[in-house]
Amino acid sequence: MKYDAIVVGGGIAGLTSAAFLTKNGHKTLLCEKEDHVGGLVRSFTVDGFLFDAGVRAIVDSGIVKPMLKQLDIELEFIKNIVSIGVEDEMVAVETLESLKEYQAMLVRTYPDNEKDIQNILDEMRKVMGFMDVLYGIENPLFKDLKNDRQYLFKTLLPWTFKFMTKIGKLKNFSAPVYEFLGRFTDNQSLIDFIAQHFFQQTPASFALSYFSLYLDYEYPANGTYELIEKIRDYIIQAGGQIKTNTEIKKVDFINKTIVAGDNQEYQYKQLVWAADQKQLYDAIDLDAVDESQIKNNIKERKALLRDKRGGDSIYSLFLMVDLDKDYFRERGSGHLFYTPNKHGQSAIFSRLDEITHSTDKQEIMAWMDELLEFTTYEIAIPSLRNEKLAPLGKTGLVVSTLMDYRFINNIASLGFYEEFKDFCEKKIISVLNNSIYTGLEEKIIKRFSSTPLTIERLSGNTEGGITGWAFTNRVIPAISKNTEINKACLTPIPHVLQAGQWTFSPSGLPISILTGKMAADQAEKNLEKMKK
Repeated sequence: MKYDAIVVGGGIAGLTSAAFLTKNGHKTLLCEKEDHVGGLVRSFTVDGFLFDAGVRAIVDSGIVKPMLKQLDIELEFIKNIVSIGVEDEMVAVETLESLKEYQAMLVRTYPDNEKDIQNILDEMRKVMGFMDVLYGIENPLFKDLKNDRQYLFKTLLPWTFKFMTKIGKLKNFSAPVYEFLGRFTDNQSLIDFIAQHFFQQTPASFALSYFSLYLDYEYPANGTYELIEKIRDYIIQAGGQIKTNTEIKKVDFINKTIVAGDNQEYQYKQLVWAADQKQLYDAIDLDAVDESQIKNNIKERKALLRDKRGGDSIYSLFLMVDLDKDYFRERGSGHLFYTPNKHGQSAIFSRLDEITHSTDKQEIMAWMDELLEFTTYEIAIPSLRNEKLAPLGKTGLVVSTLMDYRFINNIASLGFYEEFKDFCEKKIISVLNNSIYTGLEEKIIKRFSSTPLTIERLSGNTEGGITGWAFTNRVIPAISKNTEINKACLTPIPHVLQAGQWTFSPSGLPISILTGKMAADQAEKNLEKMKK
């Protein structure tokens, strides 16, 4: 079967690429290894409770809504208010003025560090100002610059000037956030509270901008997967094809073909790889490549990726609770980051490498028991955005915390993976019961959980990574400069482009959409050249 373009990977990046290629009239096939598209944007329903299995909300960043608008997709969004809490303190992030309330909460929690807190918040405001410029307009990739002259001259050109004057200053915030905050305070507990819900070695430029991002969060009225359903339906209605349960095992770029697990062969003029990047290079038979320069370039890239780690992943606990939504509304919003103990996890987390290689079950469990007392939890409650997303008088919660892939993989190899999950479920419930949600424990109807191994199995992502490459890699194998993002979709493989979280760092849903659109635009140019 022959296609103008084939997109491999049905996550948000692949869907974006396929949608725009189909929109432009190209015969397009999207291949997805699972029985559904969406990747890390996924919702599911159990006994009337809707849960979001991937992202908990959508941050626009001047990308998501312009993308939908260009595809003429209508999607109702609900304001997603994020709350930040520690012990008995809680602040809802509703406007920029909330930053003052956040600062006051920090001072109440750490009264001996008021000056440190002021200095840190000053730096945070600087970073937020830079990010407000970076994402302050509708991204030009989703605008018709030839015909929209008003946008070009009144929005894009003034923005470009601001961007060029600001972007260089972000270099001052390139240090990992823990290291950066250590310049302003020696209170490790304060540093932990501000930074510990970010991935290891997250740059301060990203971490300290989170207040701006929280203000930009919205929630699709019927769950995050509604975004995926809308784009999927658009592709099908526009004449594109989507094949699920179709895992690609071989890429023959010389003959421009791919081969699926069932040995079905598909031919393309242009291939967009929006799946795990290591799988792309594993699917290429280098022995069949004659041209030495191309072969060497591919070998170098494959070698570079071989030992690279995926970004930190998460453990998620899904709870069905016999408590009314008002109980939870009184204790925070529908999306919160909560730290039950202000003393933080860094002392415990410092032993991660040691525990990751431990074979002592008792030692591993004891370490995890302590970690879960001090870690930060992301808690998402869909029915506080839309009451229809849980049965009347009941509430569904998704409680997540960062978890290292190697750690959980070691546990699986030692043979007590299910026991470990059960332990974590009970421990997290106990921690929440003794802190923010008193009485929760006796109201649990049903509980279950997922780990980085679950994410790896369902998404195919290296080490269950949810934001691309780990910042702990000595060299991150992706474009990381905003001024070079236009190169992110390029590969050393002829007629093969890439998109998704592995192509630019730091990544996330908006960046995945952006790289998906960039790959589609580049594929469009390549296909036009082939006609000449």
